[in-house]
This record gives sequence, structure tokens and C-alpha cells, in this order.
Amino acid sequence: MQFKLVFVSAALATLAVATPAPRNEPASSCTTGAIQCCNTVESASSASAATIINSLGIVLQDVNALVGLTCSPITVIGASGGSCSAQAVCCDDNSHGGLISIGCVPVSL
Repeated sequence: MQFKLVFVSAALATLAVATPAPRNEPASSCTTGAIQCCNTVESASSASAATIINSLGIVLQDVNALVGLTCSPITVIGASGGSCSAQAVCCDDNSHGGLISIGCVPVSL
């Protein structure tokens, strides 16, 4: 049991080091739908994201994909109400009721 814990911890640490830091893209480059404002953005392999992904029965091809947690759409960029006090992202899959958005890229508003 302890070997499994050590192995999993070492594997996750390696993934964290090997995963490049996301860079912010311009909001105008988002072609997948509305820009989302997410409370947190993290790797799909993180404990909190994995819990949500598993509970919804979502199968991901890339466990290193960025996901947004607790997201809401930003519909008007540059107007009042079009701001985000958390993390603005463009995501490939926003179909989970704001609980989680999948395949996210941070954007600059």
C-alpha cells in the first residue's frame, strides 16, 4: 500500500513539473463558445477536478488538460458585466452546467 502511495505521488510530481505553464491567449481567439469565468483552473488530474470528473462519469483522453471549476459565461467583453474577478478561460466543453468546463486555455479580457 505504501509503495502505491509513493509511486502515485512521484508520478503526479513528475507530471506537475513536466506540464508547461499555460499562457494567456487573447479573448478574441476563442472559437469554441462563450468565454468562461471560473473560480479555479487546474489540471484534470488534480484531486478536486478528478472528483467532479468521476462523479459526472466524464472520460477524458488527456488527464493533463486544464479544467475550470465553478464557471459562468462572460457574454459581453469590454462592457459593464463583461469582467471576471477570477480566471477568464476559453474551453472546448462547457456543457456541464457551470460545474466544470473542460479543455480550457486562459485568456486575457
